[in-house]
Amino acid sequence: MQTQYFNAVSQKENGVRLAGSIIRAGGLVAFPTETVYGLGANGLDPEAVEGIFRAKGRPSDNPLILHVAKKSDVKDLWTRVPEEARLLMDAFWPGPLTLIFNRSSLVPDQVAAGLPTVAVRMPDHKTALALIRAAGVPIAAPSANLSGRPSPTTAQHVKADLDGRIDLILDGGPCRVGLESTVLSLCGEPTILRPGGVTREMLEAVMGSVQVSSAVLSPLQAGAAAPSPGMKYKHYAPNAQVLIAGGSPRQAAEKICTAYDIAMLQGKTCMIFATKQTQAFYRQRNYVIIGDREDPATLCASLFAALRQYGDGVDLIYCEALPQQEMGLAYMNRLLRAAGFQWLEEA
Repeated sequence: MQTQYFNAVSQKENGVRLAGSIIRAGGLVAFPTETVYGLGANGLDPEAVEGIFRAKGRPSDNPLILHVAKKSDVKDLWTRVPEEARLLMDAFWPGPLTLIFNRSSLVPDQVAAGLPTVAVRMPDHKTALALIRAAGVPIAAPSANLSGRPSPTTAQHVKADLDGRIDLILDGGPCRVGLESTVLSLCGEPTILRPGGVTREMLEAVMGSVQVSSAVLSPLQAGAAAPSPGMKYKHYAPNAQVLIAGGSPRQAAEKICTAYDIAMLQGKTCMIFATKQTQAFYRQRNYVIIGDREDPATLCASLFAALRQYGDGVDLIYCEALPQQEMGLAYMNRLLRAAGFQWLEEA
């Protein structure tokens, strides 16, 4: 298969029109969103959805998210629209919030991985919304990467993983948020299954108490079904081993420096993901500043790109843990899964 490429800025009208026709015909299109690039197919066509799993090498028991262009579209995808969902859609859609509720008969089993629920979101990106409208159907879309790899935040990342596996790539430039959407289940007590750009604190300001699944910061129990993407399998991982150092910024840096020096003596190649506040600790060592500890969104925006840039060229990547609040919760969720839950003290 030859993958076509369109610039979503200079060639937007032609690219979106062609991409919409490909989706309607059962093909696969990678497209930009505010979170990461998605790999889209007709979310109401079981065969098209199966193509997503084949292209990514994604396990079929990992559910997908349906992307819509209008809030009113959810009424066809859920058995009903709960009042909590209306409040959240008014507050955060379009935006990086995915809502899970009981699915209607219109939603194929392949999208929901056989679960009685389905995840839906409305992206905050002009090209993504234009594509959904051009396709005329909800678009099922996980991240546009090979399963297990760091999610793509540029079209170049998509091309590196999926060139020759999909029909078309729409290049909309770098993604703004850089991490996948928050996933909130509205079946029973509202529960965050995957943290993202809409934080727990933001949700609670709108709807009151929100729980966080224990699987956000720990592995899903063996044999348990994954109610959301990003829960069951090792995700976001480069070829390098990622190790996390906890404690205060100084304590984390000291642990990293000690481990780094030992690893170098053993002949291993290493990279440190530093922050603005800790860079001074890492002088004369290989490090890159990926963001500001006081603004965790900056680390979220650059994590996947950094894992891709450096993760295939070194043996070890050392990272600092962040407090598990606000956007720090989303950052730690992705970092823990990239590391296979390996803390430096356990290495």
